[in-house]
Amino acid sequence: MEIKLRQYKLRSFKNDDALSIAKYANNKNIWLNLRDGFPHPYTIVDAKDFISKAKVNHPKTFFAISSEDEVIGSIGITIGQDVHIQTAELGYWLAEPFWNRGIITEAVQKIVAYAFENFQIIRISAEPYSSNTASAKVLEKCGFEYEGRLKSSVIKDGKILDQLIYAIIKKMDD
Repeated sequence: MEIKLRQYKLRSFKNDDALSIAKYANNKNIWLNLRDGFPHPYTIVDAKDFISKAKVNHPKTFFAISSEDEVIGSIGITIGQDVHIQTAELGYWLAEPFWNRGIITEAVQKIVAYAFENFQIIRISAEPYSSNTASAKVLEKCGFEYEGRLKSSVIKDGKILDQLIYAIIKKMDD
């Protein structure tokens, strides 16, 4: 499975991606914007574990963001359960040397289109920390609407933070 971006691509993970994932994911600036399920320090073992989990999803819900040579990030959706079965949560990270190039904006647009086309979902949400203004801007550029703030809802790196709620709703044919 591959989705073309202008200069990069979204593709399925391969076992030999572990080295580049560990190289770029082992970055405190990335970890600070993600949930604690994303470890820090991030090791080759963590990368191999992630790849093995990402590879079993069919249809694919997690993709490598890659150049021709290496993986530079990841993007995916987690489909809701129970009464949330027609919703998904979006998550992503990008290697710091590639920030501010529009890569994540393009990847979010592509993954939203892919998700609405391939899954029985009507809503995709994201919950960046209030300190992650870059992610909030990406979501807004991609058509996500700001729905609210969860005050003091997480503890990250010993700090109490707010989360922002953004969502995009599938356009239904009239």
